[in-house]
Amino acid sequence: MQLINVGFGNIVSGDRIIAIVSPESAPIKRMIQDAKENRTAIDATCGRRTRAVLIMDSGHMLLSAMQPETIAGRVEKNNEKKEGNEL
Repeated sequence: MQLINVGFGNIVSGDRIIAIVSPESAPIKRMIQDAKENRTAIDATCGRRTRAVLIMDSGHMLLSAMQPETIAGRVEKNNEKKEGNEL
């Protein structure tokens, strides 16, 4: 299991991330609103602006104040470490 820091000391399991998307498009905004209404949204922004939305395999949506590219880089870095340990 790999743990990914998504900002402000919040950590999520990298193995459970399906997608990392920007919250700017209308469909993603609707998905966030639906998740908030269904109580499946996890707000890890600490009051800051949402810059990335992580869609999890459990159906939850995690809101982060970090850029999607930053989070994706951390996931990729952890995947490289994981592959290096298997060899």
